[in-house]
Amino acid sequence: MTSNSLIRISAATIFLLQAASPARAASCEDSVGRVQAQLDAAIEKNAGAHGWSPESLDALRGHQPTPRSLAQAEGASGVHLRLALDALDRARAASRSSDIATCRRELSEAKRLLRKRPQ
Repeated sequence: MTSNSLIRISAATIFLLQAASPARAASCEDSVGRVQAQLDAAIEKNAGAHGWSPESLDALRGHQPTPRSLAQAEGASGVHLRLALDALDRARAASRSSDIATCRRELSEAKRLLRKRPQ
């Protein structure tokens, strides 16, 4: 092989490796979306499981609830859900910075917390 051929092969390899990085980041972001949907469903299910509570000041002011505010309103039974939301936030941040290993680790933590039952 000539040195010109080696340079072309090296350049093509580098190009392909760089092109694959956004695809891997997107797959992590897709996983974040799937875990968020599972977490939203768990929060909804948990929100009605313990009977009625007085409305918060935000609810009285007409603010729409967020997954985090719903988990917060559940008190001790929502702790694992809040921790899962925190892990999901860290996964999103890692995905934005293309840190796929951290994104996947935080997704695993969110899934583990999602499986955990309230105490």
